[in-house]
Amino acid sequence: MSRFVLATLPMLIAVCTALASAAPGENAPSQMSIPNLPPHPRLLLNKQGIEEMKARIAGYDWSKTRWDAIQKAADKAVGEPVVLPPRGANWFHWYACPVHGCSLNTGKQIGDWQWEHKCPVGGELVKSDPTKPSTDFDGCVLQRIHDKWSRAVLDLGLAYQVTGDKRYADKAREILLAYSEKYLNYPLHTTKGEAKAGGGRVGSQNLDESVWLIPICQGADLIWEALDKKDQDTIARKLLIPAAKEVIQPAPHGIHNIQNWRNSAIGLVGFLVDEKELIRYAIDNPDTGFRSQMLKGVTADGQWWEGAWGYHFYTMSAIWGLTEAARNCGIDLYVPQYKKMFDAPLRFMMPNMRLPAFNDSGEVGLSGGIGLYELAYARYKDPMCLDLLSKDSRANDYALWYGVPTLPGAPSQEPKSTNYTRSGYAILTKGKGADATWLCMKYGPHGGGHGHPDKLSFVLYSKGHVLGLDPGTCRYGLPIRMDWYVTTLAHNTLTVDSQSQKPAEGRPIAFGSDGGIDYAVCDAGPIAGGVRFVRTAALVDENLVVFVDQISSDTQHTYDITYHEPGDWTDLPSGDPWAVPDSRGYKCLANATTRTTDAGLTLTAKAADDLTAAIGLAPGPKTEIITATGVGANVADRVPVLIYRRSARSTAFVWYVSLTGKPVQLRHVPIIDDSSKALEPATGCAVAMTQADGRERIVVANPEKRRVRIPLADGSELRTQAPFAAK
Repeated sequence: MSRFVLATLPMLIAVCTALASAAPGENAPSQMSIPNLPPHPRLLLNKQGIEEMKARIAGYDWSKTRWDAIQKAADKAVGEPVVLPPRGANWFHWYACPVHGCSLNTGKQIGDWQWEHKCPVGGELVKSDPTKPSTDFDGCVLQRIHDKWSRAVLDLGLAYQVTGDKRYADKAREILLAYSEKYLNYPLHTTKGEAKAGGGRVGSQNLDESVWLIPICQGADLIWEALDKKDQDTIARKLLIPAAKEVIQPAPHGIHNIQNWRNSAIGLVGFLVDEKELIRYAIDNPDTGFRSQMLKGVTADGQWWEGAWGYHFYTMSAIWGLTEAARNCGIDLYVPQYKKMFDAPLRFMMPNMRLPAFNDSGEVGLSGGIGLYELAYARYKDPMCLDLLSKDSRANDYALWYGVPTLPGAPSQEPKSTNYTRSGYAILTKGKGADATWLCMKYGPHGGGHGHPDKLSFVLYSKGHVLGLDPGTCRYGLPIRMDWYVTTLAHNTLTVDSQSQKPAEGRPIAFGSDGGIDYAVCDAGPIAGGVRFVRTAALVDENLVVFVDQISSDTQHTYDITYHEPGDWTDLPSGDPWAVPDSRGYKCLANATTRTTDAGLTLTAKAADDLTAAIGLAPGPKTEIITATGVGANVADRVPVLIYRRSARSTAFVWYVSLTGKPVQLRHVPIIDDSSKALEPATGCAVAMTQADGRERIVVANPEKRRVRIPLADGSELRTQAPFAAK
């Protein structure tokens, strides 16, 4: 199993059986001709690849460091008795504290296949009860043990190929035969304990079965020629073929991250035991195969269609095993869409080389996925990878297996504001390096079952810190997921009548730069019946972002613009207690107070010792300003929340985030159409802003592209028909 998967994406190993909707794509791929397969090994590495790996170990300290760790693990496995768990594992997402919503820690072993399970927040011990999947915490730990033996087979196979020491092959054989005897006796079970298709024997879903089976296949291939025909037949007949055909192949997932794991597991079994129908299914099935996944699942911008960066990398982590095995067998799967998947994170990342926590994903650090870029550079030779690779020690699996001996110097790459229209992300950025300011507004496709109702939400980063938080996700088995993480209120966007947005796809209206101000103007799409929401985000400079949120409807609604700021409120003005509604999202708020004003108000929050942000609302219609704390990493982690609330048919919220912590003066200025009629702010809005240093600028939000004029203080006029203008 990829160590990147284990280290970076543990909370994303999810059951998505009902979430198999496929994104629109191109024509189905054609069927391929499968060549005669070469000798073993031919999955992870072929004979040439083994020799190249040996040369890296002999010639480069970074490769020797990783090899030493693998050999040490193999030596440990040789001396360890093979005692497999008595049953298959439980769903990873059940392994969470039911009180605090955080992952549990595993303590000491207290019995046969039993452990202590401790909440890291409250410190309480949680008792395992195997009669219900939701409380079978011991069963969750069993997945790690099964995965340990799977990885041991791979480590032992590598050690055998490098050293020729038959002890390693014999131990891998022992593990494989042990699983061959037990596998069909492990009951089929789902995440809910049901004996039906979609579940697994070793794991609780065919996803987990696939993740476990891939290293089993790769390791078995490395020792296959050391096995006699009887052992090969036993392992194929009692383990590999039943896992592929009876457990993993049923219940397909369409165009989906899970299907990519299934394809790799099925394909690797096919390549290992020369079952060409399994290879053809994995690569060329028109509904689910690898080629269809690439054609239909990868957007033109390169992001995986589910819109969560965790699942983007999770999909990439699934694919490479199949692409390498195919390459070793004379089939080229390094298609342009796969390369785009490597390119996209490098273009979308924040200045700290992390990707935002959109949809069902936490933040994803590219440092955890550097190994995959060793493979990307080895296969595509794109210099774009080099800056990331230069920041790593290279002591990882992918560099050992595939890395080029010496990396060239990285070309300089200056970030710039970019609108990715297919994925639906408008990125505004100013500054250089890790201290740059970066904002990403999200308007694109919903993302299927892993999407969140958060059109026109954004993440803001500056000076080394993430502001404007997106909550990401939690363990899927917890009620807090539906009560908070997948509600609109948990995001930096508009909630209408206290109800989450409908799944929707927005659209960009305008994007660019005017007068040195980078801007994005986007329409949220059909998020609520009869309501139109357009957000203009203007990055004035590295220290100031201004938002114009224009909302219109024919009927009265309650509009809540929400913003989540890490840290703590400072000098919060007094307010009255606010009765928190008993509805999803809102009921998770705490310490809520309210105050009403038409004069505007600036609040401050200390995000870090070196960063205080000021968040201010322009004077205008009477607005209820609600402050509270919401949920962060878990229910005990409280994050400041700001809600601007108005009841109206149409309105425009004009507000800002100042990254100096100093207030900015905002005021509406008249905006007039060709007939000299003043426009309603929800239609056209002009704002004058005076910063702390006395500088004054005017920005115009005109999403309907009307011919308008704005009288200026010097007697002149700003005339425009553009959706955005600055003076």
